[in-house]
Amino acid sequence: MKRRQIVSLAAGAAFVPRVRAQAGVGNDEVVFGQTGILSGPLGHQINVMVTGAQLAFAEAARAGGVHGRRVRIVSLDDELQPPKAVANVRQLLEREGVFGFFGCVGSATTAATAELLLTSGAPALAGYAVADSARAKVKGAAYFLRATSGREAQALVEHLVTIGITRIGVAVLDNPGGQEAQALIGAALALHRLAPAAVAAVKGDASNAAAAAKALSADRPQAVLMYLGGVLPGELMKASWALGWYPSFYGMSIVAGEVVFKVAGPRSRGLAISQVVPYPWGQADALVAQYRQLAEAAKVPVGYYSFEGYINGRVLVEALNRCGRDLTRARFHATMRALKLRLAGMSLDFTSGDATGSRFVELVQVSHEGRFVR
Repeated sequence: MKRRQIVSLAAGAAFVPRVRAQAGVGNDEVVFGQTGILSGPLGHQINVMVTGAQLAFAEAARAGGVHGRRVRIVSLDDELQPPKAVANVRQLLEREGVFGFFGCVGSATTAATAELLLTSGAPALAGYAVADSARAKVKGAAYFLRATSGREAQALVEHLVTIGITRIGVAVLDNPGGQEAQALIGAALALHRLAPAAVAAVKGDASNAAAAAKALSADRPQAVLMYLGGVLPGELMKASWALGWYPSFYGMSIVAGEVVFKVAGPRSRGLAISQVVPYPWGQADALVAQYRQLAEAAKVPVGYYSFEGYINGRVLVEALNRCGRDLTRARFHATMRALKLRLAGMSLDFTSGDATGSRFVELVQVSHEGRFVR
C-alpha cells in the first residue's frame, strides 16, 4: 500500500523536497529568547531595558512588521546563576525553538552558555553587563552594542586623573563579573602608574554594604569607582556617609542613577556615571525625540536603560530588515558582520570582526532632582 502511494505521487507531480523551516521564524513572527536576572534588586533595570526594546518592536509592528513579521521575546529568569542560564538557553533552543537571543545578562552566565550558542548557530544581540573576557568566549555568535567595560574604566580613570584625583577606591559586585571589572579598573589605573587605594566586593543583597564602606574608608580614598547594580550603589553611599566619610562617587554604566537617587536621596547629587548610549533628553536628534514620544505614550520611564533597550531594539529590527523575508541564522550573522550604522549620534560598526560595535562613552552627573546633566 505504501509503495502504491509513493508511485502515485511520483506519477502525479514532480517531487519537491521539503525544506526544513528555520527555528523561530514563522509567517507572522520571529522569536528571540532572553535569559537574565529579571527579579530582585538587580532585575529592575533589566526589565526597564526590555520595555524600551518593546517600544521599537511595537513601532515596527505598526509599520507592517519586519517583512510582515512581528518580533517576540521569550524571557526566562536565571538569577545570574550559570547552571540556570545554561538550562534556560537549552530550553529556549529546544522547547521554545527560538531563532536567536536578545538582551541576555551577565558575564559568568554568558561564558557558561557560550558552547550552546556557538554550536547551535543561534545569534545573540545586545547582551548587558557582559565582561570583556565573556564577550571573547561568544565571539562569532554574539554582537554587543554597548562599549566594553574596559573602555568605560579607561574613560572614568582618565577623567579622574585629569581633575587631580589619584587615590581611587573600587567597589564591585561580589561575582565573577565584578572580579573582572576590578581587574579592568586596575589595568586602567596602571596606565597612569596607579593602583586601587582600596577594594571592596558588595553582595547582591547589600547585606555587607556597611562592611564594604568601612573597608573602603580605612585608607580614605578621594573617590570611589563603582561597578554595582540596582540598589547597591545607594546602599554603599549611605553606609559611607554614616561613617562620616564623603568621597566623590563614580559609577560605570551598570549604576542606575535614578535608582541611586531613590535609595540615597538628594545627597547623591554629583554622582558621575559613564553612559554607553547618548543622552535620552537631548533636543537635537530626531531619533531621541521619537523615543521620548513613544516612551511617554506607553508610560515607559524615560532614561538611559529604556533608551538603551530602544536602540538595541532598533538595531535588531534594522538587521532583520536587511536580511529580507528569507530569514536564516546564517544570513543574520552575515548581515551583522557587515553592519555599520549611526543612531542618535552613536556609531556602530561590526565590520572589523570584533564582537563589540561601539566605543561610545559619555560622563553625566546626577542632579539634585535625580535627573542627569552633562
